[in-house]
Amino acid sequence: MLMVVAVLNIIYGIGAISDSTFFVGDAKYIFSDLNTWGWIVTLTGAVQMLVAFGVWARNTLATWAGVAFAGLNAIAQLLMIPAYPFLSLALFSLDVMIIYGLAVHGGHADEEA
Repeated sequence: MLMVVAVLNIIYGIGAISDSTFFVGDAKYIFSDLNTWGWIVTLTGAVQMLVAFGVWARNTLATWAGVAFAGLNAIAQLLMIPAYPFLSLALFSLDVMIIYGLAVHGGHADEEA
């Protein structure tokens, strides 16, 4: 799921950077503008993609980095609600599920052969 959210964030961020007509035009943000939020979401998605490979490799540090970056992305999605509300809420809910999944099942300690 972390990889899915990463790909969606990269696509979503590139659309925001390119001033696409997909987003709400007159949206008011807490700070900055849609272009800045596009860069933030794109960079967060790129890091999430790298972290997803670490989680697949069963790296404990990558698991906790996945929790951290999913939390960061959840906050970013809540701040981007004026741009496209339903997509932001959908990605926020995926981030919450990622945090839960990595926190509960990400330890990899109970692995049986």
